[in-house]
Amino acid sequence: MVVLATKVYVLGESRRRAMDSLKSLVQNDLEDLDVDFTVGLRDDDFPSVTVTGEDAPVARNLLEEEWGAITPHRTAGETYVGTLESWDGDGFVLDAGEPVRIPADELDLGQGTPSQIRKRFGLVQHMPLRFTEGEEGEPASLADAERDRLYEWTRGSDRVNANSATRAQVRATVNRAGHADDIVTVERLGLLEQSVICYEDTDAPGLLADIGPYMESELLAVVP
Repeated sequence: MVVLATKVYVLGESRRRAMDSLKSLVQNDLEDLDVDFTVGLRDDDFPSVTVTGEDAPVARNLLEEEWGAITPHRTAGETYVGTLESWDGDGFVLDAGEPVRIPADELDLGQGTPSQIRKRFGLVQHMPLRFTEGEEGEPASLADAERDRLYEWTRGSDRVNANSATRAQVRATVNRAGHADDIVTVERLGLLEQSVICYEDTDAPGLLADIGPYMESELLAVVP
């Protein structure tokens, strides 16, 4: 079994749609392998995938690579994935099956408080983030690969990041708001966390203002 490092925190019909979307995505990930799988949801909102069949070990590795995995056993110096649970003046708290605190001085994302950093880089709540497990007695830190990704966002096109919606829902909302021709694509960050990548002449704050009324989501603009 693999516990995927992405959360299903919406309720009701939205939860059913999210789980259907996840099953389709897992099916696509594993379609070339000789396996059967079932998808469940733990009490902490992390989905689990149970895989059987000849290619099961390969399938589990592929899912871990694609989504990250929640594991109770972490090794110092290795990279794992947690979801952004909360933030305060002292840093970020990720949910990796248990709370993992990343102190402010281990973020290494430039000037500002953790809250200011979060907004500058468009880190919506529940977004999966990679972290490096600390040595015994030492705190975790944001992974180098994660810092590189976030800094790359600030050197590219404008973005609008959203939570609480699948990729298909965000695409439909952009279309409904009349901005289908203003975006390059919708990049999946997690099952329910998406990044709308704008064309060079599209203004992210303006796009956010237009799609906001159609979405029950946290929306943050990333402006290079």
